Amino acid sequence: MDEPPSYNLISQIFLIKLGASYSFAFAGICILLLISTLIALSEIAILSLEPEELEKCKKSKTQADQTIVSLLEKRQLLLFSMILLNTLVRVGVVTISVLTVSGLFDDEMAFVLSIVGITIILILLGGFVPKIYAEQNKMKIARMFAPTWKVLMLVCSPLTIPLVKFTNAWEKRFVKERVTADELSQVLELATGDKGTSEGEKEILRGIVNFGTLTVKQVMRHRDQISAIEIDSNFDEVLRHVNASGFSRLPVYRKTLDTIEGVLYIKDLLPYLEHPSTFSWQDLWRPGFFVPESKKIDLLLKDFQEKRVHMAIVVNERSMTTGLVTLEDLIEEIIGEINDEFDEVDHAYRKIDDTTFVFDGRTTFQDLCKVLEIDSNTLNKDFDEQESLEKILLELNDAPPHAGDQINYEQFTFVIESIVGKKIKRVRVNVHEQA
Repeated sequence: MDEPPSYNLISQIFLIKLGASYSFAFAGICILLLISTLIALSEIAILSLEPEELEKCKKSKTQADQTIVSLLEKRQLLLFSMILLNTLVRVGVVTISVLTVSGLFDDEMAFVLSIVGITIILILLGGFVPKIYAEQNKMKIARMFAPTWKVLMLVCSPLTIPLVKFTNAWEKRFVKERVTADELSQVLELATGDKGTSEGEKEILRGIVNFGTLTVKQVMRHRDQISAIEIDSNFDEVLRHVNASGFSRLPVYRKTLDTIEGVLYIKDLLPYLEHPSTFSWQDLWRPGFFVPESKKIDLLLKDFQEKRVHMAIVVNERSMTTGLVTLEDLIEEIIGEINDEFDEVDHAYRKIDDTTFVFDGRTTFQDLCKVLEIDSNTLNKDFDEQESLEKILLELNDAPPHAGDQINYEQFTFVIESIVGKKIKRVRVNVHEQA
């Protein structure tokens, strides 16, 4: 009785029927990997566009920007098309790879290693590498691939439209409808419309409503505001830094802020204040608590409660330090600014260097000029001296404000650092020399 054909023989027949050599199969794998990478690249770029970037596309008259807008109006269809095509391409890569390698090697270990190798390559080229590049060139990539996806969505529509309808029907039947923050805000305005509710009470209620919608990135103190200690500093230098900063907790870093080793609690230094400069203070710092920029602040508050910590170091997707957030920052999102005996109440600001300051959004134009030592009369007087910085920026910027927006006026560059609801909380101000 004849033995059934081996798996090796099947793979060889497969290649012969394709009319190609092993080199042709290798070329096919490379092409499919390239397609998978491009799909992942365009998916990340298009679907991760920020609201302000999408707003610019809507205002733009270029064909590519309008195509992006039309694609994102059908986000579900676009996402299903991307998933469908990427899945088909990856299945093709794995199938051809397995058949090719099994035709080249009889060893089972080589077969297993080929699967592992292809999996690693797919993870790198289909996710990790595109993500890094796409985040730095989102608009460029989105404009490049938008016309292609408009065609591909049409090609995939016989399969994706039924899937979208099924998904929507499933969600409608089994997923409970959630009340949005905007809807809660509207209910709040109606409920507190009477004169018996003070403005302070309304602000606290608004803070509670918006609390669950904010991310760490929106409320954190940015990297250039972090006061930290270099791990190689001697004890005298540490004490001088502590006295100058006025903070009760200070991050400890090695060489750069991207390598934070831990956090020094100032209360831990109290028993050792009389020690010499050679004292090994490095033994006192505690492990740091690191959180991503995208983490919701209501979840962070729970983490603070469970871990019994009051400060977190904020990192981005490349593990680079981007900011710092404290328990006080979270509480201020609900009840408003908290000022202690060390805070400047009259002019709520922080000086970064000779030309860079961070101001509270409620700072008046007059106080701004006073801190910057600029005569307000020499400026183009478009504003009343008692107008707040927040109101000035709203007048200067036509679009709704977003964290990260940059606005130029006279010799100033304003960068919005933090927004609570629709209110501008913190603004970084750069002063340039007049030409």
